[in-house]
Amino acid sequence: MGENIVEITQQVEAALEEIRPYLKGDGGDISLVEVTDDFVVKVRLEGSCDGCPLSVQTLKGGVEMVVKKSVPQIIEVIAV
Repeated sequence: MGENIVEITQQVEAALEEIRPYLKGDGGDISLVEVTDDFVVKVRLEGSCDGCPLSVQTLKGGVEMVVKKSVPQIIEVIAV
């Protein structure tokens, strides 16, 4: 693999910045916790997103989709 974890992390952060305004519009936010060596992104849902019944759909149908589109090396996005 040509890209190191630092470059991947920067690309993931940029993808999250694209999503953040939508989450903030609903009173929530997201922060990057870690990108693992096996390309799993760990995020923390914050504000109204934390504990929201739709957070799993937001995570998988929104966040994960955008992150994987921007950074195809990513395997999965999970909330921690």
